[in-house]
Amino acid sequence: MATYKKRGYKPDNKEDRQAAVEEESTTAEVFNTLDEGAGRTEAWVAKNQKYIFIIIGIAAVAILGYLAYEEFIQEPKEAEAANELFLAQQYFDNALLASGAQSDSLYNLALTGGQGKYGFEDIIENYGSTNAGNLALYYAGMAYLNTNQYQQAIEALDDFESGDQILAPLAKGGIGDAFLQLDQPEEALGYYEEAAKMRDNNFTTPRFLMKAAVTAIKLGDGATAEKYLTRIQKEYPDSVEANRVAVYLGQAEAMQE
Repeated sequence: MATYKKRGYKPDNKEDRQAAVEEESTTAEVFNTLDEGAGRTEAWVAKNQKYIFIIIGIAAVAILGYLAYEEFIQEPKEAEAANELFLAQQYFDNALLASGAQSDSLYNLALTGGQGKYGFEDIIENYGSTNAGNLALYYAGMAYLNTNQYQQAIEALDDFESGDQILAPLAKGGIGDAFLQLDQPEEALGYYEEAAKMRDNNFTTPRFLMKAAVTAIKLGDGATAEKYLTRIQKEYPDSVEANRVAVYLGQAEAMQE
């Protein structure tokens, strides 16, 4: 059973007196140890306070510098880049609706600029650290792809970074399209497979599963093609690609007989 000692308690036998002495000795030892530790810490701080203040000062300057950079440099730069991107995007959107030489001309304007405004190439070069500069990589990659500049398309789309549900897989699949046009179907298949896995949605997933299946057929890999086509059929029956599954599925199955 737990016991406690009343205030003013005095040990009344030798054993209790010995225990009391040991307890007082242990307590004193603990406090002495704490005092010694505190003393050593204070001594270290006193000895190194110059360096401590320097480190604190550097950290403060870094934080203030970052905040100033964000407010006075990065934010205005983001606004400038977004403003420059607007016209280039318009050229790009109009190119999608046009055809032939007119489409190529609009894609080139989107890339190089017009009406005194930057194109995607200039935005990437001058505003590469901004969100608009990153987005320009995507548009430039697609513009290169549509004007048969496949190596440039691969480089731009590979540099593009996004967590977007649609743009991220479209960029990855665009690299696959470029490799396919360069007659490198093995590389194209890898990028189509990656694009299909990046996000799960009813637009990009069946789109790149179909591209992967068709490319697998081109490579003579009927089993892989059948796997992707069956997945479209089962998981994305309402997609546009589902309407084309039967045609390619027959080819894939025939290759395995």
